[in-house]
Amino acid sequence: MASLDKPPVVTSTVKWRFPDIHPEGRKYVLIAAAIALLSLFVWDFITWPLVFLTLGVAAFFRDPVRVTPQGEGLIVSPADGLITMIERVPLPPELTGPHALGDAPMVRVSVFMSVFDVHVNRTPITGTIKHVIYISGKFMNADFDKASDENERQHIVVEDRDGLRIGFTQIAGLVARRIVAFVKSGDMVVAGQRVGLIRFGSRVDVFIPEDYACQVALGQRAIAGETILARKGGTAATGISQ
Repeated sequence: MASLDKPPVVTSTVKWRFPDIHPEGRKYVLIAAAIALLSLFVWDFITWPLVFLTLGVAAFFRDPVRVTPQGEGLIVSPADGLITMIERVPLPPELTGPHALGDAPMVRVSVFMSVFDVHVNRTPITGTIKHVIYISGKFMNADFDKASDENERQHIVVEDRDGLRIGFTQIAGLVARRIVAFVKSGDMVVAGQRVGLIRFGSRVDVFIPEDYACQVALGQRAIAGETILARKGGTAATGISQ
């Protein structure tokens, strides 16, 4: 009996390359590179430190490609970084009321971004941007709990086609001095799409609905657009501080 023909195996190779630099950061890389080049003719003894600084700035603004999980009832991480807090808290005033997330306390998952993490933020769900609310404030360490109320921050609310609303907050940190939004109210976004950037160390808080179970643990590292933070109707992967 003749064997059935097998379909050809498609093979390919991928070589590592440095991720693209987000357009928001290219001018800073060029400025750092120009200063390093100028130092060759003025203070050549600091040229190498300035070269490493230029590489550091380029690494900070790197914008790698991400593959977002597909499926219903998923909330993905909007930021790269360390899961530092998972607790039930009252909502920020800007996210309360029927126009936002309601009035009941919600589980907040905080992702802390060091200067070594990717700082391009992404939407946790597919939907429509309902609100983008910027609040000026201080620049204390973003790892402090009170940074949620006192630091410069930006709240974003996304609503999906079924009416589910997810709110998340970009919080400036000790070194960060600007939060940049790529979206505005009324924009349509797809889960994992880039929605903003925070310069130089910061935090993002995500508020999880009651019927969603947290899928991450304290101390875990999250990847923006890829790590599943919560799943509807699932089993919680970690305890929640009450």
